[in-house]
Amino acid sequence: MTSEDELLFEQAFRETRANHGVEITFYLPGMIRCEGRRGRYPAISLTGSQCELQCEHCKGRLLGPMIQVTEPGELLKKALVLEKQGAHGLLLSGGSDRQGRLPWAKYGDAIREVARTTGLFLSAHVGFPDHETCRQLKKSGLRQALIDVMGDEETASRVYHLRGLQTIRDALESISQSGLQLAPHIVAGLHYGRIKGEEEALQTLSRYDPSVLVIVVITALKGTPMAGITPPSPLEVARLIAKARLLMPHLPISLGCERPRNKEGTELERLALRAGITRMAVWSEEALEEASRLGLSPRFQATCCSVGFTETFRMLR
Repeated sequence: MTSEDELLFEQAFRETRANHGVEITFYLPGMIRCEGRRGRYPAISLTGSQCELQCEHCKGRLLGPMIQVTEPGELLKKALVLEKQGAHGLLLSGGSDRQGRLPWAKYGDAIREVARTTGLFLSAHVGFPDHETCRQLKKSGLRQALIDVMGDEETASRVYHLRGLQTIRDALESISQSGLQLAPHIVAGLHYGRIKGEEEALQTLSRYDPSVLVIVVITALKGTPMAGITPPSPLEVARLIAKARLLMPHLPISLGCERPRNKEGTELERLALRAGITRMAVWSEEALEEASRLGLSPRFQATCCSVGFTETFRMLR
């Protein structure tokens, strides 16, 4: 680490504490297990295992661990059961068509019924929707829209198989105008392990009003064209977090759940705490120790890290 890096992290940490105090929230999302506890925010794929878009980093494999439904009635039944089992909310997701859109019209009435009959907090990986879709999702009771944001034309077309960055810009505009909470995700190293366009993505997001920014790291999934890639280093990702903090000082920033779970992953957690995150999904003991060393006050919540902290969802540890 250079002296410039040290200065960058010092500035970012100081800015974070000035705007967010000393609290850091650790999240247990999905139905992941950690320290004998289980997350209470399951993900549901509305398209089963099917995805037409077939992005290079995923090829539909990220849908596998999700609860899978293919009909609106199934969604409502699952939601009622999951709430009885203690779920705080649901992350609605699924495969996209070739334009990057999910079948929201098909599920609109079911989402509305889930919102009406349960107390579940509803968020969704919305894909890249148009304005009317976002308006209807908001009307149906969806609270939060998660969207992957890129800043490089080649990455958007070659990795995500989209027509280009304009698709992303249009979707951001649609979400912002709808009243849905905007929860953008930036995948560090999405371009085959290289940092390429992530800072441009930050600049794009700074023109909107996101409720949170989630930084995740590319995963080398077996059976995809990226199976053999090397993710960016912890230092590269931490630099990105620090730059995001200085660009958007009042924004909650989370280190999301998709990231390496090895020695480098632990190093990233330590650096991310210094670089300005206010949230972290799926912590390690080393991260808790570093937070204590930095004088931070931890709290815990069993939801996705895009969901703001509330006493209702607090997890005792």
